[in-house]
Amino acid sequence: MANLAINSILEKMTGKDKDYRYMATSDLLNELSKDSFKPEADLDLKISNIVLQQLDDASGDVSGLAVKCLAPLVKKVSETRVLEMTDKLCDKLLNGKDQHRDVASIAMKTIVSEVTSVTVAQRVLVSLCPQLIKGISDGMSTEIRCECLDILCDVLHRFGNLMTADHEVLLNALLSQLGSNQASVRKRTVSCIASLAASLSDDLLAKATVKVVQLLKSKGAKPEITRTNIQMIGALSRSVGYRFGPHLGDTVPVLIDYCTSASENDEELRDYSLQALESFLLRCPRDVSLYCDEILRLSLEFISYDPNFTDNMEEDTDDESHEEDEDDESADEYTDDEDISWKVRRAAAKCLGAIIVSRPEMLSKLYVEACPKLIERFKEREENVKMDVFNTFTELLRQTGNVTKGQVDISPLYPRWLLNQEVPKIVKSANRQLREKSIKTKVGAFSVLKELVVVLPDCLADQFGSLVLGIEKALNDKSSTSNLKIEALIFTRLVMASHSPSVFHPYIKVLSAPILSAVSERYYKVTAEALKVCGELVRVVRPNVQACDFDFKLYVHPIYNAILKRLANQDQDQEVKECAISCMGLVISTFGDNLHTELSTCLPVLVDRMGNEITRLTAVKAFAVIAASPLKIDLSSVLEQVISELTAFLRKANRALRQATLGTLNSLVAAYGDRIASSAYEVIIAELSNLISDSDLHMTALALVLCNTLMADRKSSPNVGLIVRYKVLPQALALIKSSLLQGQALLALQNFFAALVHSANTSFDSLLDALLSSAKPSPQSGGLVKQALYSVAQCVAVLCLAAGDPKCASTVEMLTNILKDDCTNNSAKQHLALLCLGEIGRRKDLSSHLHIENIVIESFQSPFEEIKSAASYALGNIAVGNLSKYLPFVLDQIDNQQKKQYLLLHSLKEVIVRQSVGRSGQAEFQETSVEKILKLLFNHCESEEEGVRNVVAECLGKIALIEPAKLVPALKVRTASPAAFTRATVVIAVKYSIVERPEKIDEILYPEISSFLLLIKDHDRHVRRAAVLALSTAAHNKPNLIKGLLPELLPLLYDQTVVKQEMIRTVDLGPFKHIVDDGLELRKAAFECVDTLLDTCLDQVNPSSFIVPYLKSGLDDHYDVKMPCHLILSKLADKCPSAVLAVLDSLVDPLQKTIYHKPKQDAVKQEVDRNEDMIRSALRAIASLNRISGGDCSLKFKNLMNEITRSPVLSERYNWIRNE
Repeated sequence: MANLAINSILEKMTGKDKDYRYMATSDLLNELSKDSFKPEADLDLKISNIVLQQLDDASGDVSGLAVKCLAPLVKKVSETRVLEMTDKLCDKLLNGKDQHRDVASIAMKTIVSEVTSVTVAQRVLVSLCPQLIKGISDGMSTEIRCECLDILCDVLHRFGNLMTADHEVLLNALLSQLGSNQASVRKRTVSCIASLAASLSDDLLAKATVKVVQLLKSKGAKPEITRTNIQMIGALSRSVGYRFGPHLGDTVPVLIDYCTSASENDEELRDYSLQALESFLLRCPRDVSLYCDEILRLSLEFISYDPNFTDNMEEDTDDESHEEDEDDESADEYTDDEDISWKVRRAAAKCLGAIIVSRPEMLSKLYVEACPKLIERFKEREENVKMDVFNTFTELLRQTGNVTKGQVDISPLYPRWLLNQEVPKIVKSANRQLREKSIKTKVGAFSVLKELVVVLPDCLADQFGSLVLGIEKALNDKSSTSNLKIEALIFTRLVMASHSPSVFHPYIKVLSAPILSAVSERYYKVTAEALKVCGELVRVVRPNVQACDFDFKLYVHPIYNAILKRLANQDQDQEVKECAISCMGLVISTFGDNLHTELSTCLPVLVDRMGNEITRLTAVKAFAVIAASPLKIDLSSVLEQVISELTAFLRKANRALRQATLGTLNSLVAAYGDRIASSAYEVIIAELSNLISDSDLHMTALALVLCNTLMADRKSSPNVGLIVRYKVLPQALALIKSSLLQGQALLALQNFFAALVHSANTSFDSLLDALLSSAKPSPQSGGLVKQALYSVAQCVAVLCLAAGDPKCASTVEMLTNILKDDCTNNSAKQHLALLCLGEIGRRKDLSSHLHIENIVIESFQSPFEEIKSAASYALGNIAVGNLSKYLPFVLDQIDNQQKKQYLLLHSLKEVIVRQSVGRSGQAEFQETSVEKILKLLFNHCESEEEGVRNVVAECLGKIALIEPAKLVPALKVRTASPAAFTRATVVIAVKYSIVERPEKIDEILYPEISSFLLLIKDHDRHVRRAAVLALSTAAHNKPNLIKGLLPELLPLLYDQTVVKQEMIRTVDLGPFKHIVDDGLELRKAAFECVDTLLDTCLDQVNPSSFIVPYLKSGLDDHYDVKMPCHLILSKLADKCPSAVLAVLDSLVDPLQKTIYHKPKQDAVKQEVDRNEDMIRSALRAIASLNRISGGDCSLKFKNLMNEITRSPVLSERYNWIRNE
């Protein structure tokens, strides 16, 4: 039936009436576009012929539709038909009439873009390539050559890798066209060669480059040919990326020479040369390292290249004269239509930007050499170039932020310190730009200032006054656009949030009016931003409720009225509604004592917003702010309604809403508990009990905190205590059995039991019994996991201390009696008793219980490992409670009990670790014989047991925090010990002494740390791994300790990531052989260390030299090494995209191998799961790579993405990962 309809359409297509032909062609297009359409053999020939015939139709509309028909037709007809159509179109293109050539060219491009099958493509290419090569030869007219080059460019882009046999012929034909007299031919030839280069072999790529470089070096060439050749070099490097690296030695000097020696009016030559150099920096970052300084010098020279304009033409006017001359033609507006020197300045700015983005290790040098020049160039007269200067400077700031993320201190000669020195100049120069007429310029200046405040908060304290006029003008000026106002408001908000309020007090009068007037703007984005600024303004105007030097009362009502107008208006954007609610919450909490009469108006509006599903979350948070106000705002008019609404929210599915509600209820109960009815408390407790579970520990912690607040507020109310006992306690006892319980949730649970023991309805004994019973093994689930037993023990200890000394003493007696009963069959009971004694002993001196230490140490004889471990934990913690009595006992036992040394060392570790964290008791600890402890520890450094060495290292590291002057030299001496285990132990000890908080050891360790870290060169792998782990900890916790050493350490660290054959051995197990890789753990630690360094010391790491070969080999290594490598790759894709982009092709193979890896048929479940994790990890890295702009330049990566998209399994996983 369908074929009959087609025949009818085809007849009409050959009619004389052009409207009939048009409608018939349109009908054919609809039929061809249907998925169900499949033409018969004779019909596809008929359709093909008529569609080709229609291409020559006298009516342009008909021929245009015929071209559209080709797209679905190519997919529906046989290969032979596609081949016939291609041949006929080629003939029309090369030999047809001029008027039909354009349509034939478009039709050919359509066929090329729609062919999807590789076999069809190969057959088409066999006949198409010779025709196109003929079409670009010198005998053809310029128009034919241009059309053929356009088609060839598309063909090469899609199927370049299928044409390897023709590559050399194509390359020769194209290279000959670089010397064409026609600019249009040369331009298209450059694009063609760039498309071809992506799939060329290294030999042919070298041939192309050598040829172009030869042409460049020949002195007699015409200037326009030289420019084309320079463009060709840039296009080649953009196309092939890192593969162009080996040719930089030939090309960079030539380009630099052209830049410097070109005649004054040959700006385009310089422009193209700088563009090519920019491409090298971004695409070949490793090989271009040698030339970076030279390119930097060149960029800085040409960023101010302006031969037709001298600085004395630009008058450095002051503020007043600028105001007067505003309407006159200023000197800045000098124009010359023929002057294209701006292209050189723009190219230089972009080249400089490429250095900034791709060379984080040059950042300090850039601040010294490039930063002053960039600030000076803010005065650029050509607006587009000025925007590029602003963008380049913003990149410099952003890179500084990336590199110094997490570093608070500003060390001299480091990037943040160098930037700080330039702040006055930046502000002065930006200020001049804020006085310009151009809106675009002002927006650019604000974006620079905005980035400055983000990277260096609190840097404008002394400069803000000079910027006030620019902000005011941007907000008040009638010519200001919404974009400018938004930029000015964002900048103002960021400055107010990051500086001390007193900085702004002199300028509040000037700034408040334009900010409040912006709140009334019609455009919602301006209004929302203005409301956010108002929030900061409220904090600035009255930073402290108790005492404030600034008279804020003048501003209370204007701010309140402006916000109320927006708050009361229902018909506006959601963002504006949310900002108005948040802002009103701040206003009430800060100015409530000056708004007595107004509260009755605005509070009901906020309550109303709680009833609206869209705004309720913001309104809940606003009430939390109001409740936390020290002004004790009178909420009596709405309190009951608010509590009722909030209680209902605890049943909602929205997690964020439940979390905010718990926090707000907690603040309201703490502030207004005496005004809330007891019945409301009971309902709240009943609701929050449902939120206590280990599936959401954060929610659980908030619910328990609220429950504790409710109990603390209503100790006398028996009903509250009862409902807690029957509703919350069972949930708490279920929660304590969870292996996931930790952090804030565990702390809140401890406080819950401490509060509950004071409740009139719950006795201490029943609570203690409930806790101990929860730890009993059940027939169904067996015993509790170790983590849960620790949780129970901590809650028991807190409960005992809250109940008072008599109850605590009786509990300790009961626990020691459990240990005295020699019933080895009840190990769970003994295990818990030991943990409880340890937790109580740490919090309270147990020396009044005679011989408790001996009772605990008896458990060292237990046959169960977990009881031995618990006994060692208990003994250490009991010693913490009374150092003077128990520490000598522990040390004496270590000396005399050889068999129990490992356990006793663990006890000692508990003592030392607790002392190094808490400052109380340190003096007492120091008075005891530290010498004796050190002697004992150093004797165990060479222990064969790795567990013993690790405990010794941790003890030494933590003692070093208490006695650094004694420990650091003692550890340093032992780095030269002949015993490898001793060297490894002292390095690990240093690792344990580098903690996040500032310590007195830091200044003692700083000059000595190289002695420990340079053991990364040691011949023993254990020592090398210890040094890598110490370096990793230092990079994470105290990067400034190691920054100066990184140039020496990094090559050594990279060397540890390489697979070393001498560390791989084969173990003969009789029937089969087993390969053991002793270097695996070291490689894994080295990659994890690099991962940490990328976070804290990016300015010292040169990513290009690391990615190839080190990261590349890691991506092809063992499972344990691949995982950190995938993380590193994702991080580099985010932080140093240009370095990754430059070598993207070479990273595809190992990633491809990983995602297609299948475990063996007989693999166990653990191996299958690990393989699944590895594939997910690789896909995460691929997703990060796919986010880099410009990643589609890599043909290999593009093919990989296509394969993933086509595979249903991989595609589903990839999409799930991307949406995480």
